[in-house]
Amino acid sequence: MSSARVLVGTRKGAFVLTSDGKRKKWDVCGPHFAGWEFYHVAASPADPNRLYASQSSGWFGQVIQRSDDGGKSWAPVGNKFEYDGVPGTHQWYDGTAHPWEFKRVWHLEPSLSDPDLVYAGVEDAALFRSSDGGQNWEELSGLRQHGSGPRWQPGAGGMCLHTIILDPTNADRIYIAISAAGAFRTDDGGKSWRPINRGLTSQYIPDPNAEVGHCVHKMAMHPSRPDVLFMQKHWDVMRTDDAGDMWREVSGNLPTDFGFVVDVHAHEPETVYVVPIKSDSEHYPLDGKLRVYRSRSGGNEWEALTKGLPQENCYVNVLRDAMAVDSLDTCGVYFGTTGGQVYASTNAGDSWEAIVRDLPAVLSVEVQTLS
Repeated sequence: MSSARVLVGTRKGAFVLTSDGKRKKWDVCGPHFAGWEFYHVAASPADPNRLYASQSSGWFGQVIQRSDDGGKSWAPVGNKFEYDGVPGTHQWYDGTAHPWEFKRVWHLEPSLSDPDLVYAGVEDAALFRSSDGGQNWEELSGLRQHGSGPRWQPGAGGMCLHTIILDPTNADRIYIAISAAGAFRTDDGGKSWRPINRGLTSQYIPDPNAEVGHCVHKMAMHPSRPDVLFMQKHWDVMRTDDAGDMWREVSGNLPTDFGFVVDVHAHEPETVYVVPIKSDSEHYPLDGKLRVYRSRSGGNEWEALTKGLPQENCYVNVLRDAMAVDSLDTCGVYFGTTGGQVYASTNAGDSWEAIVRDLPAVLSVEVQTLS
């Protein structure tokens, strides 16, 4: 019987949660590397035992950890993300006279077919790739050298490259998102990039319809429709049906269209999930009620999912990498909160249960389906 493995990155360590076949009982393993920030823990779709984790601290710098046994043991990789062993530095020689320094790795995206191929999005915004399991990294420098680069600005969380989406039908096509620059796409494996922000409108920037400068919070795609993407922006939920050439708003009847996460049902490409929060200055649920919203029509028409979620005095946030779905017959949906709860729904969102409570603030949630 299949089960689920949920990978959780937190402010104070990483956790691996493994279910029984019915997703009713959960074994909690962790914290791994207690006290360290884990911005992202990700699994290889090509090898269920291969995990990658972004481990960082302001003092010791950035470390990439890798597990080859499903999280039972870990080893550091990616020594080229460090510079002469100096704590707190992550310097990268990019061919210029001086090394370029980034702050942390926000997101790791393993290849769909090769467990040794993995991408990393960092702050300040840049994209790296490793083809040897994280041991060595090369920058896909065409992105950072794009002519719009001088106009990129940091969002409240920094100028982070936080979303990497690989097209399952075209190995040369990759989507990325940067806060606060917008979304970009490559069609030649990362050699060249172009902004894909037409249709986005953002107040409080010099040109509300600018080519770049939009604060994209997260994007999601169903693998059966790689040209259709959903976006949670800094205000507005958006959709594109042409690989980002044009976006349209699908916020519809949401009570607020500000939030950080967006994801798509594993088997229903038109079923989309978001978690609205009150505003860009008040990062908690509207009226203190934690509600996931689901659209079964690809946007515009949304329903509140509340069963099992706290509906009073709840002031947690759900961060941009903290929602995921499994691929079991009845799609499971998972999300973590800054209050340390990880919620799961084994019926596509109809009802929820906290599978673990009182963890450190959750930064990321990913899930594997295990045979």
